[in-house]
Amino acid sequence: MWAHHPTTRNLPNAARNLRLAWRVLRGERPDVVVSDGAGIALPFFMVARALKIPTAYIEVYDRLDSRTLTARLCRPITNLFCVQRPEQLRLYPRSHLIGALL
Repeated sequence: MWAHHPTTRNLPNAARNLRLAWRVLRGERPDVVVSDGAGIALPFFMVARALKIPTAYIEVYDRLDSRTLTARLCRPITNLFCVQRPEQLRLYPRSHLIGALL
């Protein structure tokens, strides 16, 4: 599946990806939607929430000094928010530390 980039900084592409997310999630009906920090997560998480599909967001491994835009946008609507490094817990209180993904 191809998505339009960037989603988080381009409203026309965000709308295109919202339509894509609607088609994909309505057709596939996954048990959970998981993202590891890609900008395409936001429209998929929005549609998943509307369809009552659980979501899990995993923040990127290398961002230790500030929060990513996608994480800031997805965190309020995700069911499970995870970080990979202990240092990220100060940026995201009450998140789940899962360790590094390889």
